[in-house]
Amino acid sequence: MLAFTLVLAFVASVLFTPLVKKLAFRVGAVDKPNYRKVHAKIMPRLGGLAIFLSFVVAFVVYRPDGQHDKAMLLGALIIIITGALDDMFEITAKAKLLGQLLAASSVAIYGGLQIEFINIPFIDYQLQFGYFAIPLTILWIIAITNAINLIDGLDGLAAGVSTIALLTLSGMAIIMGTPFVAAMAAILAASTLGFLVFNFYPAKIFMGDTGALFLGYMISVLALLGFKGITMFALIIPIIMLGVPISDTFFAIVRRYRSKQPLMAPDKSHLHHCLLNAGFTHRQTVLIIYSIAAMFGIAALIFSQATMWGAILLLVIMLVAIELFVEAIGLAGKNYRPLINLVKTIGKS
Repeated sequence: MLAFTLVLAFVASVLFTPLVKKLAFRVGAVDKPNYRKVHAKIMPRLGGLAIFLSFVVAFVVYRPDGQHDKAMLLGALIIIITGALDDMFEITAKAKLLGQLLAASSVAIYGGLQIEFINIPFIDYQLQFGYFAIPLTILWIIAITNAINLIDGLDGLAAGVSTIALLTLSGMAIIMGTPFVAAMAAILAASTLGFLVFNFYPAKIFMGDTGALFLGYMISVLALLGFKGITMFALIIPIIMLGVPISDTFFAIVRRYRSKQPLMAPDKSHLHHCLLNAGFTHRQTVLIIYSIAAMFGIAALIFSQATMWGAILLLVIMLVAIELFVEAIGLAGKNYRPLINLVKTIGKS
């Protein structure tokens, strides 16, 4: 039944996307070129609506049994409306944040899905969040939602990275014995792959905020369903799995802080911009980031099966590797090279 549903989600997405493309032009949901954009012509956005519709069709056919499914879908509907309004009318950042807060609250408050505690290793202590459970849950959902949105800068980039994250999440859910999360992540991945037929370089349609916000929201909620209320190390797994969007967002904050720019100010120094500036083509840049996302996914799977000390060693190696890569391509700023400079200093001594 699941295999049929995955095929259905993919085919539905392939069929819905051209229809949504026509709708985008009709309602004015288009992306015009500017100094920050890499495309040179007017492009339809709103493509995330095709992903959402195909996911809903597959969801209705599969009829999964999940405790939080109604709250999850309610939040998804709110986030889709928010993204669609932005794609059509370019609403303010405050209005988008309000939509995200409502979507996150529908899951955390109405649905009762919350990060209630984590088990601290080494000292055998359970940290209860109490009244902070709801704010922390909402913060997680909004953070991941915006992280996916920030990497949506090249043809097929956000859709491909999200698909890799969803497939990793589905595999992790199978290992951890959460079939609802495994099925939902796989169905959403199939829907996103169908959209990628039209979104991969050269793209015929963009997912827009409709798609980026929806995928970020769903990934954050499904990760919570799969990993909530467990050990601190298990909570790190979805962070590793989403290493590309999270690290890109983190170093964007570092970059803007160092240059004394507003934290939400747009720029052309994200991961994909840095790779393009390094001389890679549009297609090569997307494929490189896909590869990085896949490595993060593999690392998350290894991390989940490692011993505690093995997990710590893997985490340290990953952090050092990320820092060296970030400094090499200038992701945190051209003059930000503390680790490379330290290595050079040690080498000279």
